[in-house]
Amino acid sequence: MPTDLPSNIENPRRIRSFVKRAGRMTPSQEHALENYWGFYGLEVSQGPLNFTELFGNDHPVIMEIGFGMGDSLSTMAATMPENNYIGIEVHRPGVGRLLNNLATQELSNVRVFCDDAIDVMAQCIADESLTGVQLFFPDPWHKKKHNKRRIVQPKFAQDIRQKLSIEGVFHMATDWQPYAEHMMEVMEPAEGYSNRAGHEQYSPQPDFRPSTKFQRRGEGKGHGVWDLMYSKKS
Repeated sequence: MPTDLPSNIENPRRIRSFVKRAGRMTPSQEHALENYWGFYGLEVSQGPLNFTELFGNDHPVIMEIGFGMGDSLSTMAATMPENNYIGIEVHRPGVGRLLNNLATQELSNVRVFCDDAIDVMAQCIADESLTGVQLFFPDPWHKKKHNKRRIVQPKFAQDIRQKLSIEGVFHMATDWQPYAEHMMEVMEPAEGYSNRAGHEQYSPQPDFRPSTKFQRRGEGKGHGVWDLMYSKKS
């Protein structure tokens, strides 16, 4: 069987918006994965989630895609206990750090996937069940030939909308202006959404979104930060 597909046949593999990096695990991250995953961790193979059973309450649920090292997510969970959070990240060191933070602070309003968000949404998240979806500082895929790998695309926007409840918010943030403009180009014409800041306007950073070490470092170098917030229309 030939190993290369003919040029006129589309590669059947889905274009992924991330590359798994083999980051070094610290002892504390390894310890967290070994000891706290049983409580906080979720698997795609578990299938559809019942949030009331999962968290033991009916609080609003917000899903964060690509939480990085998890510092902002654990901060939000600690300062807003009235919300429940589903965090998704493919890089194990970040997952380990988040689990360690959650356990140290004894937080119970977060659950975590170490999987592809596309698979999680398709197999585990019920339609119209999320109050919000957060996508903070995703990989901008700077090179033009890689722009197709940016996670914010028309189909992705509709996948998110399907999971949001009415008036639920899709909140994006980036420190790369060309990606901010790309997000705007995708979201402004997206069916079923309303820009909370007004037509083609960026939102000010809300108080509830913590500034991360990554963001502060960029701002120190003169980088801008752009927030985009879109509500699902009825």
